[in-house]
Amino acid sequence: MPQNLESSRPILGGQAVVEGIMIRGAHSVTIAVKNPSDSILVKSEELNNFFAGRLRSVPFIRGVIVLTETLVLGLRALTWSSGVATGDIEQEDQEAGLTFLDWVIFILAFGTGLAIFFVGPVVATSWLENIFADWVAVLCEGVLRIFFLLVYIWLIGHLSDVQRMFQFHGAEHMAIAAAEALTPLTNQNVRNFSRLHPRCGTSFLLTVALVSVVIFTFAGSDPLWWRMLSRLMLIPAVASVAYEGIRLADRFQGFFLVKLISSGNLNLQRLTTRIPDDEHIDLAILAVSRAQAFEDTVIER
Repeated sequence: MPQNLESSRPILGGQAVVEGIMIRGAHSVTIAVKNPSDSILVKSEELNNFFAGRLRSVPFIRGVIVLTETLVLGLRALTWSSGVATGDIEQEDQEAGLTFLDWVIFILAFGTGLAIFFVGPVVATSWLENIFADWVAVLCEGVLRIFFLLVYIWLIGHLSDVQRMFQFHGAEHMAIAAAEALTPLTNQNVRNFSRLHPRCGTSFLLTVALVSVVIFTFAGSDPLWWRMLSRLMLIPAVASVAYEGIRLADRFQGFFLVKLISSGNLNLQRLTTRIPDDEHIDLAILAVSRAQAFEDTVIER
């Protein structure tokens, strides 16, 4: 592939939010959200050095930054989009300040997630240590963690509001894929791309669950309190290795073995994405276009 074509490819990520989409560029983030009158509000902002500085390109360290970014920027995007979707925010430059209650709800939800997906499988499989080798108990713990993840995604996928968000999720993947392929962003062109994307956050979750089986094996198993504490302490390490694995897989998609390993991640996205309607794709196109335009202005400064 010619070097000039490769260098012109955009660097984009994103996530679905309430009634809209967030697009993450290398130096900025853009959110496009529908309000109750079906108008679309778009908000763009430049990222600070923590999220867009040199550390963002350092292997393994960047995985921790991405994890932090997903939590912080994701919460801010969800808060702003919720305000727009309910009509509380009527202007694109209007802020949605995080209240004390927002932080309490976030901490409780995050803590519950850690308890269910990291501590829960430890407690549920602790009795296996008395019967099998430690590595077998850790393997069963990992299988149970993946099972919890699949059941959780399957359950929330049946909620009507979440199903609509999953349509935005699918549209986001398709629009980003079209932009990365340097294809003109039209509704028809975007529909030619898959709603499954190798760099999706859902893939990250499954990869974290798989990598944790290997890393947690080296943490030891006794006593039970150490097993639970070590799982929480090692989350940054697991996230870093998982992130690097996804980047490598995305880079070497042409190899059969990589495709085989990545197929599980892609198939999991069938649970977290839905085939989008025209309204979802049109909003995704607007979000990506505005994100690229704002990214260009930041780079030119």
